[in-house]
Amino acid sequence: MVRNAEKAMTALARFQRAQLKEGKVKERRPFLASERNELPKAEKWRRQITGEISKEVAQIQNSGLGEFLIRDLNDEINKLLREKGHLEYKIKEQRGPDSTCQRQDQKDLFDTY
Repeated sequence: MVRNAEKAMTALARFQRAQLKEGKVKERRPFLASERNELPKAEKWRRQITGEISKEVAQIQNSGLGEFLIRDLNDEINKLLREKGHLEYKIKEQRGPDSTCQRQDQKDLFDTY
């Protein structure tokens, strides 16, 4: 078993301590979009969510996945889409670019099939 003193000396632990001292801690995306009022960060999180959605859509298109994994991925995609909608509303509320009009075009794509 590795002792706590040995764990504290790993390169990752030393790197994280150095990051904390410099104040370069990676900020996590807030759980609720209403928690933050900064437009640039909201746009950054929206781009991050869009990237996550595209990765998961690419995974779900794999025909070799089982039904349960597809359902889990679908639930995760729906959660991300809901979060993206909240962020888009928050961005629009802060007088940022309105990206909700693009979603109507996406809905039309799904309705054609």
